[in-house]
Amino acid sequence: MQPKILVTGAPGNVGTEVVRQLEAKGVAFRVGAHSPEKARRQLGSVEIVPFDFTEPETYTAAFEGIEAMFLVRPPALANVQRDIAPAVWAAVGAGVTHIVFLSLQGVEDNPVVPHRKIEELILETGVDYTFLRAGFFMQNLSTQHREEIRDEDVLPLPVGKAKTSFIDTRDIAAVAVEAMTTDGHANQKYTLTGAEALDYYEVAAKLSAVLGREIRYTDPAPPVFFWKQAQRTDWQYALVVTGLYTITRFGNAEAVSPDVQRVLGRPPISFEQYAQDHRACWEREPS
Repeated sequence: MQPKILVTGAPGNVGTEVVRQLEAKGVAFRVGAHSPEKARRQLGSVEIVPFDFTEPETYTAAFEGIEAMFLVRPPALANVQRDIAPAVWAAVGAGVTHIVFLSLQGVEDNPVVPHRKIEELILETGVDYTFLRAGFFMQNLSTQHREEIRDEDVLPLPVGKAKTSFIDTRDIAAVAVEAMTTDGHANQKYTLTGAEALDYYEVAAKLSAVLGREIRYTDPAPPVFFWKQAQRTDWQYALVVTGLYTITRFGNAEAVSPDVQRVLGRPPISFEQYAQDHRACWEREPS
């Protein structure tokens, strides 16, 4: 069966879930991956081809027969006109008629983030679009901050008392799959959040209840957070995440949207359900 959907951003958090849900529906798709070998180890026997936004020689095989594309910006690519636009225009030229783009909550009020520029680029192409303006992922706690929770029992994030309307990546993927496989989602801009906004004191309390031990929210000053993240990763990534969390201190991530319920016909996955489903990743090995 000829694939009609291209998935980028797999094996990332959301892309992997999109793959799983398309598989479960029996929908034909192809994964375009920067590292096909790594993708095969994590995704299994699905169709995977090499795809790199900055390597035009990978475009033809990736876009052949594709009508809809799930587009995820690689975190390392910030120059949209140089690094993203050639691939988007090539996709349109190859016959892609619908782009479902993983964007950012509040992007309409933030003209400097790359997501805003990608939205404008897609609008410029004239193809149908669905913008998924997602809030903070619950899964950030089970990926980026897993070791701090598991090994140190802390949530050391510089957000103050501000609330965040966390969303489970499984819900984002479900909306993406719905947009690519059913009618009625063309030229829509969905803000995707959970059903409630939580501060990190509440998050720590909910994790404590699930794990049976105290998880503390420490609320470090942004420079302290930056320094620790730079030691764990690199200074560029640390600068980006410090900026995101610092902006969150001003309440820009607390708005709750009904769009998940509206599109899926069910409530978003709750934080409690997410924590139960992922508890194993924070549990320590018996000493």
